[in-house]
Amino acid sequence: MGVVITNDDRDVLLTEDLSADYYKKMMHSPTIVEESHAYENAFGVARMQVYHFDGISLVCCNADTYENIHILADQIEPRVGMLFMEQGHIVTSVEGVCKKHSFSSLEHNLLFSPHEFESAAVKKQRDINFFGLSFSTDRFLELADNNGRVLDKLANRVAGNKPVSLNEKFNLPMTIQMQRVIADIKRCPFKGPIKKLFLQSKALELLALQCDQLENNVLMEEVPVGKLSAQDLEKLYHARDLMIMNMQEPFTLAQLSRKVGLNEFKLKSGFKAVFNNTVYGYLNDHRLETAREMILVGKYNMSEIAETAGYSSPQHFSTAFKKKYGVSPIQIRK
Repeated sequence: MGVVITNDDRDVLLTEDLSADYYKKMMHSPTIVEESHAYENAFGVARMQVYHFDGISLVCCNADTYENIHILADQIEPRVGMLFMEQGHIVTSVEGVCKKHSFSSLEHNLLFSPHEFESAAVKKQRDINFFGLSFSTDRFLELADNNGRVLDKLANRVAGNKPVSLNEKFNLPMTIQMQRVIADIKRCPFKGPIKKLFLQSKALELLALQCDQLENNVLMEEVPVGKLSAQDLEKLYHARDLMIMNMQEPFTLAQLSRKVGLNEFKLKSGFKAVFNNTVYGYLNDHRLETAREMILVGKYNMSEIAETAGYSSPQHFSTAFKKKYGVSPIQIRK
């Protein structure tokens, strides 16, 4: 496996080779293989945590790029890859699937190509965060067997060695549940065989969440999101981002409609179609998930958490939290 990084002028900034036999051995290891990588170069820095076992690979990456870069990689063997873009913007190209596929913050997709090469263009930016999950073709086909129409459809393409993606036109929005699973993976408290079992369960949970989202949402032709224009989709994503950035003082629907240039009906119906939630339902889930993360960090008091999450009082926050999760914030902390 080889990786070549160039700049806009196509000057080679870095090359890295990895033995095909070594990578294959890691990905198919019956015991968990963990790797930590830190890269510091003139064009950027990156920190990666990687796990391999039983035909599954997981990677958590945080990076800053100081100039525009282009990454070209060749695969050792075909694999089914899921990319969850937590923060940042990249443009990928997977041979046989898509020439240019843009990923922005809180978007995800699944891609498979039997071809050898894939590439990514990364503009100059700070705090890129993404999570990658990939399955060997054999492992994916094993998991897909008799597990629903979405996986059946994907598995038929993979088994036929044909390129496939969930949707070539646009990515899917990351749900609150997906964000929570990825956060759990990064915080994994276990070691050894128990860690492998935990990470395997989370990998399968992400696949299940993705399939559930597709079963009930954007992949089916009859769903209204398929009728939304690319411009409307962009406005809906902008509306979501505005709600998240202003969760302490949220906009009214009328204010949000004016800011993104959609009428209230299209804003509400589009939000339901794309994010499978109402505008304020999504905001409430995000607030509570933000609060849950702060509680687990362990260095904030309940008043600080309630204020950050946009609640008028710790009591109001505690009531909403218990209604959502079935336990109080104090019990979560304990």
